[in-house]
This record gives sequence, structure tokens and C-alpha cells, in this order.
Amino acid sequence: MKIHIYFIPGLAANSKIFEYLTFPKEQFELYFLEWILPLAENETISNYAQRMAENIKHKKPVLIGVSFGGIIAQEMAKFIDTQKVIIISSIKSNQELPKRLKLVQITKAYKLFPTKVIENLEDYTKYFLGDFLKKRANTYKKYLSIRNPLYLNWAIYNVLHWQQKTPLSKIIHIHGTEDNVFTIKNIKNCIKIKGGTHIMILTKSKKILKIILKTLIT
Repeated sequence: MKIHIYFIPGLAANSKIFEYLTFPKEQFELYFLEWILPLAENETISNYAQRMAENIKHKKPVLIGVSFGGIIAQEMAKFIDTQKVIIISSIKSNQELPKRLKLVQITKAYKLFPTKVIENLEDYTKYFLGDFLKKRANTYKKYLSIRNPLYLNWAIYNVLHWQQKTPLSKIIHIHGTEDNVFTIKNIKNCIKIKGGTHIMILTKSKKILKIILKTLIT
């Protein structure tokens, strides 16, 4: 019997971020969830996750979430029976938020976050100078395609205000040692990938895949 895996991308990202993960087709069926719009700015993360969980069509699936997608995967697991929940470049509780993000939450500085930059990314790429920055801008355009301001503001708020105080049991956490969003010094009980950054789903995909396969097959 095949293992059914459902993937949840990172904040503002689409499912293309998983394109470098190549699973054996004879053992796995892959399903890629895309972000849905919040019902309102004050929709709870629990209610949102419950709506996302309605897209799960198989019993005891594996959920794999990146960054904010990892948070949503954990919230979804409260509504469905899962085989495993694997989070990548994410956090297991609000205790793993770095101090600077906690400060952003307390001061409400997140309200100053320029969501318009992501919303109108094409308008900003003309300001990128040099081949390296142009390449990076094109990468952002490819993978960060969810630019609805309601979604962006809602998602940023819920990363900073996640109320999970203690980790759920049996969460498998893969984290990069050079993650500059959720810094490794705040992360407990994870499988470390040396040199992995917050976008290591793209840059360290082979190592991540190897860990996932070992976790699911053994």
C-alpha cells in the first residue's frame, strides 16, 4: 500500500518549492496543498487549519510542511489522524520563536511589514541591480506567488501569535543550522542539516529527501 503525503508550502509560497523532492512512485502518492484565503482578518488559525484539512482525502496521511506550512500542518494534525507530521525550517511551539520575532510581536512592528512588496513583486524587480540580485528576484517571483494582502497580513500575524506552548508529540523536525528566520539556537529536538538556510527546501533537497525517506520507510 502506498504512503500518501500531503505537502504544505511556506508563507506566501506555492507548491513549486517541493519540485526537487523526487519520491519513488511505487511507494508514495504525493498531493500538494495550496494556500486558501482566510475568511477574515480575525479567522483563527485553528479554523483555517480545519478548512485546509478538508482537502485531505486519505486516512492516516503524512503531512509535510515548510516554515509557516509546518505550523499549519501541526494545526491540521489536531483534526485528522496522521501517520506522521514532518516540519522543515519551522517551529514546534511559540517557545522556539527567536527573541527578535517576539519583540516584533510585542511592539506590533509586523504591521509595518511591506506586504505590498510581495503583492506587487514585478513592479519592484526593476530596482534589482546585478545578475545575482536579478536571479534572486526571479526565484522569488517563481516561488512566492501568493500575494493577496489579506492572506499575507493574516499569515504574518499568526506566525507571531501562535499559541502552541508545548510541542505536539511525535513531530519530526528538520532544521538548518544557518536558518536566519527561526534560528537554530532556539530549536529543540530536531534533525540538523549543516549549512541549511531557511530556504533549504530548494538548496538541500537531496539531504532532506534522504531524511524523509529514512523516517517513513524504516
